[in-house]
Formats: sequence, C-alpha cells, structure tokens
Amino acid sequence: MTNRNTLNYDVIGLMSGTSLDGTDIAFCRFILDEKKWSFEIVQAETIPYSFHWKTKLLSLEKTDALTFQQANIDYGFYLGRTAADFIKKHKLKVDFISSHGHTIFHQPEKKLTVQIGAGSAIAAESNLTAVCDFRSLDVVLGGQGAPLVPIGDKLLFSEFDFCLNLGGFANVSYQYNDERTAFDICPVNIVMNAVCAKLGKEYDNEGQMARGGNVNDNLLLELNNLPFYKLPPDSPKSLGKEWVIKNINPLLDKCKLSEQDVLRTFCEHTAVQIGNALNNKPSGKLLVTGGGTYNTFLLEKIKENTAHQIIIPDKKTIEFKEALIFAFLGVLRMRNEVNCLKSVTGAAYDNIGGAVYLTR
Repeated sequence: MTNRNTLNYDVIGLMSGTSLDGTDIAFCRFILDEKKWSFEIVQAETIPYSFHWKTKLLSLEKTDALTFQQANIDYGFYLGRTAADFIKKHKLKVDFISSHGHTIFHQPEKKLTVQIGAGSAIAAESNLTAVCDFRSLDVVLGGQGAPLVPIGDKLLFSEFDFCLNLGGFANVSYQYNDERTAFDICPVNIVMNAVCAKLGKEYDNEGQMARGGNVNDNLLLELNNLPFYKLPPDSPKSLGKEWVIKNINPLLDKCKLSEQDVLRTFCEHTAVQIGNALNNKPSGKLLVTGGGTYNTFLLEKIKENTAHQIIIPDKKTIEFKEALIFAFLGVLRMRNEVNCLKSVTGAAYDNIGGAVYLTR
C-alpha cells in the first residue's frame, strides 16, 4: 500500500485450458488507484504437462468416483507445488493464489460444472491462501458459469471495443447498451489440435498445414448449420468438450477428408463464425489473445471476415491474459466484490464466485 487511496495486490494466477498444453502460471500485480485498476504481468510461464497428467486429465471423465476425487486432491497438490516452485524460482512475495483449475465437466443445463484442483490441497502445499471454484455458484444460479473473463476485460482492458480470445474455444466480450456482453463463439484449438495429433503434431504451426489444404464445402455447410450458431448472437451461451464430442467429432469422422483439408475447412468455419458474431456491431478496436493468435493463417481468415481493427498485444498478454484475469477474479473475491456478471452468464443476479481456503 503506497497511500490511503492506492491498493496493491500481488497474486499468482493459475490456468489450465482445454488445449492441455500445460499450466499457465502468472505472477500479477494489480493496483487500484482512485477507483481505477491497472496491472502488470511481472513473471509468467507455461509448465508443460507430463505424460502422466495429460493422459489422466484426458481420461478422468470416464473414471469412477473414487479415482476422480483422488485426482482432484492430487491435482491440487500438483498445482500447489507448481506455484511454490515458481515463487521460489523468482523470489516472489505473494498475497495469495487464484486458480481456475482444469475443467472436466461443464453441463450448465444440469446445474453442473467441475474444475478439479482442490483448493485445500493448493493452500496446504503452498502455505498460501487459495481461491478456486469460480464457476459453480453462477451455474446453480441458472447461469452458464462462463465466460468469466469479461469482468476483467471491462475493468482492465476498457480501451478496447472487443476482446476476442482464441483458445480451446473462441469467445468474445464487449460493452453493449451499458452492459457487458460475452459469449462463446465456436471451438478452435480443441478441434484443430486434435486433428494435428493424428499427424503426430501438437498444433498447426502458424497454420501452415491449413494453408496447404482445401475447403470442403459440404463439411463447411454442415459445421455452419449446427443449431448452436442459430442462437441469438448476444445471448448467454457457452461451449464445452462434451458439445464438441457430440456435435463436431461425428461430422469430422464421417467426412473422410485429409487432415490438411479438415484444418483448412475448420479455419474457414472459425473465421465465418467470428465474423457472424462481430459484424452486427459498429467497427472498433478488436484485441486478440490466446494461443490461436499464433495461427497466422487463421488470423488472415478472420481479417477477411470482419471490418474491425485487429490489435495483437505483447507476448505476455497474448499467452497469459486468462491467468491474469483469474488472478484478478481472486482479487475481487477477496474484496467481496462482484466477479461474475449476469448479463454475460444469464444467472439470476451478479455474484461473487470463488471458494477461499485460508492457511493463516
């Protein structure tokens, strides 16, 4: 604290996405000065998953209850050790840890969402207060429990008209009619990385494989005609792995195309859906972050499908914006301030999500 009008929070944010490339860990400094927030990502890195954890997380939804709960505890200890090692390596002084965990189930229509990584184990292993489980309250209040990033977009990135994330899924957030609006648009890396895995690759480097493929009009039409894309563009809606398994995978399995053609077609599909989601709004500054930002070919297709000014930020923000914002959600939770917006999720009211585990 530098004066009575300025508050500082030094927080570790932990994020694991559907792409399963590893745990994003970011040490973030937040400053509240005269009711305005600013931030700095001081240190950040992605800790790749071992073969053990990658296979465990991929298969966990099909295991028995005891195995599932043991993994929840074990993964919490793993996150706690990861954070503790990171803190020691960089000689950091941290106020608390804020963890998204890793999503295994997300079925808000059943009032169900589960992100493993027990906060009790994170706190015990790191000897720091841990905040986790940000989605479940919103879901039982009738919301989608997602996306959660928009409150951070609103308070930390207000200079941009739109904030687009290209991760496992594409999602967007923007201010509309004095309310924050946000929703998932379509799958991205969760599908394209799975296609690349068939060729022994983790991802399509700069979209080079997609660039060498051809669009299949029949597959593109089937993808674009999925019922999810007919929902009102500004309505609360979220996507999960289960939706991909049920709706996308059968179309890809039956099309009998080369991996290159599937990637090319799916890039086109992604760009079309992003254009459909954004082109009904006045043109403005579009901030793009997430791993998909490095897919040069995908960005070219998005530019072809929208009139907005695309802005690519610095490398830390591209790669660690979600970890940053989950750290910020923890700050809001510790301040007992709203960190989940009903205008975004469709919940009964704005709420303060997150379970807190105190060690002292």
